[in-house]
Amino acid sequence: MPGSSSPAASLVGRFLVAAPSMPDERFRKSVVFVCKHDDDGALGIIVNNSVDDLPLGQVYKQLGIEVPSAEADRPVLFGGPVETSRGLVLHSADYKRDETLLIEGGMALTASLEILKDMAGGSGPQKAWLALGHSGWAPGQLDREMQDNAWLVVDGDAELVFDADFAAKWQRALDRLGGKGGPGGRFDLASFSHQTGRA
Repeated sequence: MPGSSSPAASLVGRFLVAAPSMPDERFRKSVVFVCKHDDDGALGIIVNNSVDDLPLGQVYKQLGIEVPSAEADRPVLFGGPVETSRGLVLHSADYKRDETLLIEGGMALTASLEILKDMAGGSGPQKAWLALGHSGWAPGQLDREMQDNAWLVVDGDAELVFDADFAAKWQRALDRLGGKGGPGGRFDLASFSHQTGRA
């Protein structure tokens, strides 16, 4: 198969949903939005896990940015175990800077202090999460994890990305798989075998 950067193989703009058999505790029941996936590897942001006891207002304060009261208690995402002290903003594509990575489906990713200043001043993106850390995979690593059935792939969309009900996101993402015969359209965990697709 020629390069994984071909659109058919790329998972950019989609969700990686941790399978019930996920072996890595750090990703248990996680929903990862894939921002980059090519021959150099992959990068994603966990969108259903927050950093404990660190509201957005506290981050603004540490950076010397005046805190808008409406945003002060907003959670900060735990984006993944890579570079956990580095902030990345996953946001709607109505906002763009030179360093912004545009993602399929009307999403974008920006890593700069300026976007936080703009967010605080009311000129930032309509929707945004600040994430500390990200999820990263070396070339071919994510493909191997997919073959080991650690992840299920679900179409991404902004509504689920920006939904603040973190506790319900994993099940809601699984329910999008459809056709699994669960009651009320819910994904039936009993129907999932971690051996699926193994030779």
